[in-house]
Amino acid sequence: MKLAVLGSGSAFTLEEDNYQSNFILENDEGKRLLIDCGSDARWSLHKFGLSYRDIDGVFISHLHGDHTGGLDWLAFNTYFDPSCKKPALYISSLLVDDLWNKSLAGSLSSLEMIKAELSTYFNVIVIENDTFFNWFGLNVSLIKTIHAISNQQILPSYGLFFSINDTNVFITGDTRFLPNQFKNLYKQASIIFHDCETSHKPTGIHAHYEELKTLDEEIKRKMWLYQYSPGPLPDANKDGFKGFLLRGQKFNFPYVRKVN
Repeated sequence: MKLAVLGSGSAFTLEEDNYQSNFILENDEGKRLLIDCGSDARWSLHKFGLSYRDIDGVFISHLHGDHTGGLDWLAFNTYFDPSCKKPALYISSLLVDDLWNKSLAGSLSSLEMIKAELSTYFNVIVIENDTFFNWFGLNVSLIKTIHAISNQQILPSYGLFFSINDTNVFITGDTRFLPNQFKNLYKQASIIFHDCETSHKPTGIHAHYEELKTLDEEIKRKMWLYQYSPGPLPDANKDGFKGFLLRGQKFNFPYVRKVN
């Protein structure tokens, strides 16, 4: 099993060799799962040597454009390409209606001869009760986070946790700094990919680097940072982290953690 970084920047990244934070998980049979499909997806996949034809499914963590903005591109291309199977879409039951009604219907409903819906383009696999989904034998658990709030209501947003042999992988997704909520996950994880804002003025909706620096050293030693802002970055290795993720970086599982 492999995990590759399609992009590791924030929603507004303008780095020449980076894109919005999306991942791709590939199993030993060559099946590929996009973990989010942001508006940079067609470019980040192309940079990686892939296209819509290489995607078997996609998981959507939440409804911000840097995580969903490429779905209409993926949907139209796979729909009109007769060589493509309908990709799977793994999504929480709390997100599925809004994904279509608020994000995608404006473009994807424009089919002349039929009334299009989400299932026209995707094999929709709705995850009930924020539990888990099974992807070709791998159980992937949804981890509820606190990210954006609208009109005093927490908008659904999810990270992922899965185990491959003795390797426990925790991808936080977009999240605020939640050390108490994530305490057990931090401990269980063999490797952590953590949302990390590096902007001079914290937004409050992402874990900020200065907050993450306060975590225990043992946690930081297995933590990679992503979703960072354009510009100079702090010395993550000096501060005890594995480092900042780079576009194109790959991880093979089972994972052997090297001591810094």
